[in-house]
Amino acid sequence: MPLTVVRREHNHLYTREPRSQAAKTAVEALLRLQHAEEQQIESARIDSGLSKNESLAIRYMLQAHRDGRTMGPKDLAVMLTVSNASVTKLVDALVDKELLVRAAHPTDRRAQLLEPTDLAAEKIDASYARFHEAVVEVLDDLSDADNAVLAESLTRIVAALADGEPAPVDEYTVDEQR
Repeated sequence: MPLTVVRREHNHLYTREPRSQAAKTAVEALLRLQHAEEQQIESARIDSGLSKNESLAIRYMLQAHRDGRTMGPKDLAVMLTVSNASVTKLVDALVDKELLVRAAHPTDRRAQLLEPTDLAAEKIDASYARFHEAVVEVLDDLSDADNAVLAESLTRIVAALADGEPAPVDEYTVDEQR
């Protein structure tokens, strides 16, 4: 595939062109943002020296830790949609890299808890720093009114995209019968 096609692959998502040039410009800006975010996530993963699943596992573990939630290998298997055998191999690799530690579950002697290490937090935070700093810097430069319009518009887009999708029943369950 010619490189010019690959570079523009993220453009022209719509099947019906927006009614106004301003809306078209906004859609194209949103698509460029999505593409830039995908590139930054991949760049962060490469910078971290981790595989895709290792990177996702560490990110999930860090978020759970920062939220005060405990997670074990079974939780990771569900989140990554991989088998128990695959998650065991993944956890072994992350423990060997000193990015995760295993601990005994306090009430279930058959279960393990996983905790990200300080090294994992440093590695992930450093690899995402450029992306987060750029977003915060630009949004901090907008007026409160502009940020409010942007937040409302993005919220409406998210709601429109979620329309018809299974709704979360709680933090762990999705209602598939919708």
